[in-house]
Amino acid sequence: MSFFNYPLSLRFKLLALSPQIIVTDAAEREVLYVHQKVFNIREDIRVFSDQTRAQEIFRINTERILDLNSKYKFTNQTTGQYLGHVRPKSLRSIWQLTYLIYDENDVIEHHIKEDNPWVKILDSLIGQIEFIGMLTGFFLNPSYTAYRGQTREDVASPVLHIKKKPGFFEGVFTIDLMNPIDPDEEARLVLASMLMLQFMRRRG
Repeated sequence: MSFFNYPLSLRFKLLALSPQIIVTDAAEREVLYVHQKVFNIREDIRVFSDQTRAQEIFRINTERILDLNSKYKFTNQTTGQYLGHVRPKSLRSIWQLTYLIYDENDVIEHHIKEDNPWVKILDSLIGQIEFIGMLTGFFLNPSYTAYRGQTREDVASPVLHIKKKPGFFEGVFTIDLMNPIDPDEEARLVLASMLMLQFMRRRG
């Protein structure tokens, strides 16, 4: 049984010194607030229940310094439980980019991949054209699907669908649930999805 009321909406805060994400559910209730420490040589991303930061519920961190190929570990801050980790399979090509999600036993349980890589490629190319590039955020909106399975070829069991909504500049992303999910599995997938979107924003 899922914990969240889908679809979720992820909004990146534009005018902020440190990266921030506000997550609301189908009833427009704030359910997660993501805050990343700035000027930190190691990734340290804290996930709170809301913008008051009164309750920290998850943490994402890595032991390696400024390396997108390293493991990004998930911890339940309420129980102290290690939930698993995510790591990009490859950062050499936008086309081949896949995120592998490992469970608490460090076994690959899911993977996330882009539905149509051409969208991201066209967005990068057209985005460099003066004036026209400003419009790409309205009609070139990438989407991603999280599947159960260890390889890109395992696509029989989709779990989450992540899509960028039309809009200028930085838009809003939505996450939809496609199949039943258990709480730990859900936590890993939602955290991995948010981290993936943050990586994609860094790459442009």
